Amino acid sequence: MSNSPIDVVLIGGGIMSATLGALIQRVQPDWTIRLYENLGEVAQESSNPWNNAGTGHAALCELNYMPEASDGTVDPAKAIAINEQFQLSRQFWASLVTSGDLPEPSTFINSTPHMTFVHGRDNVTYLRKRYEALKDQPLFAGMEYTEDPAVLAEWTPLLTKKRNPRQRVAATRVPAGTDVDFGALTKALVDDLQRRGADVALNHKVRSIKRTKDGLWKLKVRHQVGHTPHEVTARFVFVGAGGGALHLLQKSGIPEINGFGGFPISGQFLRTSDPKIVAQHQAKVYGKAAVGAPPMSVPHLDTRVVDGQTSLLFGPYAGFSPKFLKTGTWWDLPGSVRPGNLIPMLAVAKDNFDLIKYLVGELLANRAKKMKALQEFMPTAKSEDWELITAGQRVQVMKKDAKKGGVLQFGTEVIASEDGSIAGLLGASPGASTAVPIMLDLLKRCFPDRYDAWLPTLTELVPTIGTTLNDRPAEAERVTAATADILHISR
Repeated sequence: MSNSPIDVVLIGGGIMSATLGALIQRVQPDWTIRLYENLGEVAQESSNPWNNAGTGHAALCELNYMPEASDGTVDPAKAIAINEQFQLSRQFWASLVTSGDLPEPSTFINSTPHMTFVHGRDNVTYLRKRYEALKDQPLFAGMEYTEDPAVLAEWTPLLTKKRNPRQRVAATRVPAGTDVDFGALTKALVDDLQRRGADVALNHKVRSIKRTKDGLWKLKVRHQVGHTPHEVTARFVFVGAGGGALHLLQKSGIPEINGFGGFPISGQFLRTSDPKIVAQHQAKVYGKAAVGAPPMSVPHLDTRVVDGQTSLLFGPYAGFSPKFLKTGTWWDLPGSVRPGNLIPMLAVAKDNFDLIKYLVGELLANRAKKMKALQEFMPTAKSEDWELITAGQRVQVMKKDAKKGGVLQFGTEVIASEDGSIAGLLGASPGASTAVPIMLDLLKRCFPDRYDAWLPTLTELVPTIGTTLNDRPAEAERVTAATADILHISR
């Protein structure tokens, strides 16, 4: 490894770093890029397919993007915005498939209808209102609604077999949904990074980041196998280390990270690969979150396609662990406390008692209780057919708030230095599905003097960058159909 400054250092081998690297290589192919990953493979934390739901978040089925207001109304604005973001990701992937830089699409994306399923009078009323608010939106074209158990049984039999016929149910369905294996996608993007000349250093942990007198960044790195330390300098650093990003940004000393904290949430899923069960359910079915539950804990019964094998996944069962990464340590949370974020963190604890109570309850839940939650979706579920797996860690953002002292934010947030020479991503959902628009925004924010020159290339890769589709029905239909054809998924 050369001692010359590296143009771009990417910390963390997940979908965010891989996406940013792919974009930079195309707009500035003469720049040197190095990716550091702590583990022996990329995509082993949040981007691993068994550590997330792989929904391909387009807000087609996730109710938390359209909560019911106090006056009973539902606003589709956030759902539309999430869908718009996912369309940008689809366009980028389609461009790379067309150029041969990504493999056969079925290795990372597959058609899977997206459904929402609820029961009970109030929930049925809410879902009907949500459907009415979305059905005429161009990006939600083809959404279906039913309260008829017979129709629901046609869509997915597992939801209706042995269900109480007196129970009121309702569901929506969008056939054009997808299942995305972000692990496979990340690996394919990193393979392409290497083919184009980037260095990928596995088993390398970045221990610290400090600004030098000449404005560069000095990184202390340790090889995890030989424990050999070394230092490198970089002109630009992106911290895409998932839950590990907070610590590294704090070590960088940039004032923009002051006041930010992390609230870790652990999780588990139940999984089955029994062909007889899997054959009866071809959909991602989301329900409604329990009172006090975080958005990432919305129960869902998902079809997953990983390495060509189809399985069903149910969960997540949330819990609490002080670890910021699945491979992290018990000191991650206490080690992140700083004078600047202590008050926001205490304010979050005070104002989120329902969440803490919910997480403790989930943590103490035995297998019988977990199966009962599954049986609300699938009445015929038997414990012996399902295995319990540990999901990835999610670290929700805690930040300063003028009124409350601190707030817990469910989403993602890019933190960047004033000069744009270092940036990092905090937070979770919708995360991976919106990696492309998040990284496009990061390029514009961190490289304002170059962005206009890059824009023609970026527009070739993502044709509708800087515009929206939902307010242009004909263009929405054309673009979604084109990307669907390239990616071999349903329109």
